[in-house]
Formats: sequence, structure tokens, C-alpha cells
Amino acid sequence: MKRAAKIILYIFGTFLSIIIIFLIYAYFRIQISPPQVGQNPLEHASLTRINDSISTYQNNWIKLDHSGLYELSISGNPYELGTLHGLLAKDLIAYQEAAFVSEIRKKVPSESYLKFLKYFIGWFNRDMPQYIPLERQIEIYGVSQYTDDAYDFIAPKYQRILNYHGAHDIGHTLQNMNLVACTAFGAWGQKSDDGALILGRNFDFYVGDQFAEKKIVGFIKPDQGYPFMYITWGGLTGVVSGMNKAGLSITLNSAKSDIPTSSSTPVSIVARQILQYASTIEQAYAEAQKYRTFVSESFMIGSAKDGYAAIIEKTPDTTLLFKVDGHQIIGTNHFQSPYFDSDSLNVQNIRESASLYRFKRMQQLLNQYQKINYLNVAEILRDQKGMDNSDIGMCNEKAVNQLIAHHSIIFKPEQLLVWVSSAPFQLGEYVCYDLNKIFDESADYKSPIKIDSLSIAPDAFLYSDAYKQSQIYRKGVIEISQAMSDEKEVSEPYLQKFEQSNPQFFHIYKVLGDYYTSKNQNAKALETYKKALKCEFPRLVDQTDIETRINDLMKEAK
Repeated sequence: MKRAAKIILYIFGTFLSIIIIFLIYAYFRIQISPPQVGQNPLEHASLTRINDSISTYQNNWIKLDHSGLYELSISGNPYELGTLHGLLAKDLIAYQEAAFVSEIRKKVPSESYLKFLKYFIGWFNRDMPQYIPLERQIEIYGVSQYTDDAYDFIAPKYQRILNYHGAHDIGHTLQNMNLVACTAFGAWGQKSDDGALILGRNFDFYVGDQFAEKKIVGFIKPDQGYPFMYITWGGLTGVVSGMNKAGLSITLNSAKSDIPTSSSTPVSIVARQILQYASTIEQAYAEAQKYRTFVSESFMIGSAKDGYAAIIEKTPDTTLLFKVDGHQIIGTNHFQSPYFDSDSLNVQNIRESASLYRFKRMQQLLNQYQKINYLNVAEILRDQKGMDNSDIGMCNEKAVNQLIAHHSIIFKPEQLLVWVSSAPFQLGEYVCYDLNKIFDESADYKSPIKIDSLSIAPDAFLYSDAYKQSQIYRKGVIEISQAMSDEKEVSEPYLQKFEQSNPQFFHIYKVLGDYYTSKNQNAKALETYKKALKCEFPRLVDQTDIETRINDLMKEAK
């Protein structure tokens, strides 16, 4: 008996030792060491504050424009670029991280699950540095030295900022969260009013309203490669939308991916490398082929030298260049190369998502114009209608304008002109920047880098009753969901007001049906869910979900 007990204790002790050893190994294995660099060149630097809106350090500066856009101009080697970004935008980095973490807590309120995710992501991304060029690691490390101590509980600063560069990738692996349903297009030759290439895109990456409030228009002058501009947020050195001095533009559109099993190169880093080192479509394609991404992505490339646009379609295993025969190109969230015609993920994505519908809607919108100019591009990017101008409800993923865009942007590569939307979404003023002036060596914070006469006025929708209704809808979704979580009552007049705010959108009836179900008002819930069936569902999964809820309630009623 004693011998058996000793054996059991020995086995238990051995097993416990193995677990402890594994946990110690895992802890140190997920710690990512920063790159080896010298002393921070700005360690004792201080900003010169010109006024409440402008701060400078030597010939680098950050400025708050009247439109609400922050303009950041920095130059130097990778470490200098990172530390300058951190020094000048320190407050914006802190704001952005707070907004990001706050939204994650809303999505994942469980503290225990958040801790699990923290260690899971740490383990998943443990080898990320080997997939990121050293110059980008050094730049990210420079930024990380100016991040807030308050979030060190998540991970060390460098490791945190490095992982944040994969946020876009993580977002579009979570398809049901509707984070990244972007739209882009280009026109040239016979389709452009002056024959020159013009492009437009909506970056529909939604991580809460707060996350999109303080956008940065970055003007970067690296010591190697091409100077470029990009739209970013505090701490992001990767690129999701941008154009360089050679007139090469790039935008990202997600595609359906398998759930990744290990980290690779974040797509924003791939786009950054393309923007800094390519001046033609073929050079961009060659640059993209150097990297293995862990999600699928479309990179729309516009080129002043080539005079047209093409799409690099990239999966973790394949990189293809898609070109069109005509004078316009459209990119939504599926691949268009014949190679992917039989790809099961792409076929499923086309069948079940909003991508093909939005693609066809884009074709309709472009067909309304014989030739398009920058004002027409803005009109298209702001369009909220469905096919044949049908009302499919505000915030519908099938619309070009879903009222969730982090930013919207227009490029004229041959003229080096860029229009950037101001808040909210793509409804505010589009500010026109002249990159010819911005990348002039003598340009400083006082230089006239904008062309006010080419700015695009705010959308009239912003001042309409419909916009007010959209705000009632957005606020209602949050408040009714919170009431369900807190097991509180919502007044019937409030529920009716909520329903009337966006009656063509199925999600109204999902939220109301869920609320009535939580209160055991099954008859009301059933009636409400059935109203959703008359709406244009964004995705097949949305329709299936409502039909399942209806069937479940009907079974209970029998």
C-alpha cells in the first residue's frame, strides 16, 4: 500500500514538475527581446511648443489641423523615425492604446478570458520578429519607448507595440465582428476626366468610435527609399493607406482566411515596405513576394509611372498580380484572379459575404459617370444605397459607405495630390494635401502643404435628420445591449424610437428580438425577428442566425 502511494506521489510530482518547467519555458519563450540599438538619440530631448496645436523638434513637427486631422512630419533613420514618432505623438499613442484596450474589454468583458488571450497571443506571436525586417523592428522599438506605463500589465512596451501591428490581421480573421469590410477602386485613361489615374478607398476598420477620433496624416522622410505619406494612428508604423513621392499608392482590402496557426508578417508591414521601396507595380509585386503573411489580403497599387492600377492578391502561400483590360478597377473583399476561381475559401467568401454585392454596387456607381474626377470619387465613397439605389439601411456592410470608416482617402498619383477625410467617417471635409510641397526639403510646419481650393465640402447627409437617426441607432444598440447584460428594463417608447431610427436594417430587429427574448416576451420577439426577414442581410450568416432564432421560438410555442 505504501509502495503504491509512493508511486502515485512520484508520478504526481513528476507531472507537476513538467508543468512548472513548461510554464517557466513558456513565460520566457513568449518574451520578445527588442533589437539591439544604441542609445536613444532623443533620450533627453524636449519639444518646442509653438502653440496649443503645434509642437516641433528640430525640423520635425506635429500639428493639429482645423479639420481635426493631426499632421506628423518626421525624417531620419529607422531608430530616429521611431523615437520622433514617439516623442511628437506621445499623447496620441497613449490615447490610441487606451481606446484600443477599452474596446477589447467591451468585446471580452471576462478578466480570466482576457488573461488567457494575453498569453495565447503572446505565445502565438512569439516568433513574429523573424518575419519583420530589422529596420521596422528598430523603428517600432523607438516608438515603444514613449508608450504608457499603465499597460505594462499586458506585455512589455516593445512586445505590445509589435503585436498591435497585427491588429488589422487579427481583425479580419474575426469575420463575424465586421471589422474590415473595405472598398477601393481606381480609374484612368478613358474613365478619368483628365486621363490621369485616380483612386479612392474607404478603410472600414472599426474598433469603436473613439479609436477613429484622432487620425494622423504622416509625412515620412526615411534615410533610405522614397518619402511617403500615410494615414495612421498613434504608434502604428505600418501602412494601410498611403502614397510615396514616386506616385505609387497602396491600400489594403482583407480577404477570407483560414484561422492562422502561427504568426508571420503583418500585412501593414508588407504595405510599408512596398510604399518605401517601390515605384512601379512590378516592383511592388516583387516586394510583396518577399514576405509570408498569416492572413489573406488584397493590395491595390496605383502607379504614376505605369499610369494604371492593379491588385496584388496575397495568401500565406500564394502571391498573384491581378490586372484588368479596361480603364477601371474595383477591390472589395474577395480575390478576382482566375487562380482563385476554384479556391474553396474564396468561393465561400463570394457566396456568403457582402463582398460581391458591394463589388456590383461599385460597378453601378462607376457606370453613372462617363468620366470621373475627385468630386465624383468622394460621392461614390459616401454612397449608402444598395443595388439600384435601394434603401438597405444605414450601416449595412453591403453599402460602400457603412458609417464605420476609420478614414477615406483619394489619390491622384501623377499630380501627387491626396485627399483625406475628416471625422466623422467619410462625411467630414476631405482635406487636399500637395505632396510636391510636403516633400520639398525646405518645407516646415509653416509651409502651405494643403490646397484649400481643392478641399471637398462635408457631406450634406451630416446635417440631415437621417444622420441624427443614425446616431440614435448606434447609441441604442449599445444601451439596449448593456441593459440586457445588466438585466434592466428598457421603456417601450425608447424601443419604438430605436426601431424607427433605422427600420430598413436587419440589425435593428435582431437587437430588439434579443431584448424581448431576454424578457421572456417570446411572442414579441418572434414578431420582431420576422421583420428582419424583409431586410437586405449583409451576410448569409446573419440571415441564418435570424432564421434559427425564429425556428427556436416557434418550437417553444408549440
